[in-house]
Amino acid sequence: MAQGKGNRLSTEQRIEMWRRWKAGESLHDIGRAFGKGHGSIRFLLTQRGGIVPPARRRSPRTLTLAEREDISRGIAAGSTIREIASRLQRPVSRV
Repeated sequence: MAQGKGNRLSTEQRIEMWRRWKAGESLHDIGRAFGKGHGSIRFLLTQRGGIVPPARRRSPRTLTLAEREDISRGIAAGSTIREIASRLQRPVSRV
């Protein structure tokens, strides 16, 4: 079963892969469920040492997509930093 780089597992499939692994399914069974070889599944599991990675989450300090869009539009419109910051929904810290 030769797969190219374009045949990676989606986020949902990776979650399901870890669920199946924790439930005790064999690498062959997990691979068959996703149309992959057991070696591909083994590689993904051994990258993390067989331990489920923690769920990813953004830091509360990062800007949201909407905030980044507001900043981008403000820069394009020639607004000052003070004007852009006043339109944001949260305070901007000075560094």
